[in-house]
Amino acid sequence: MAKTAIIRAKIDPTLKEEVEDILDKLGLSTTEAVNLFLHQIKLRKGIPFDIKIPNKTTLKTFKETDNGKNLIRCEDAEDMFKKLGI
Repeated sequence: MAKTAIIRAKIDPTLKEEVEDILDKLGLSTTEAVNLFLHQIKLRKGIPFDIKIPNKTTLKTFKETDNGKNLIRCEDAEDMFKKLGI
């Protein structure tokens, strides 16, 4: 089937640039990525990932970390696992 339909969307220019850099590293164009996404929606009969409203604890954590509060800095993965007690 010929690809003749067009989708237009307004997005944040910074987001577009960042995503296009990632897609380029993956060897994909934005059009190819959108097509992959739409095919996954069709195959799964829904969005191909969970979309949830964050609970109160998660929202509180988001707000705190966005404001630079209660952050734990780690030197590397080993340091992170040590601080997590894993």
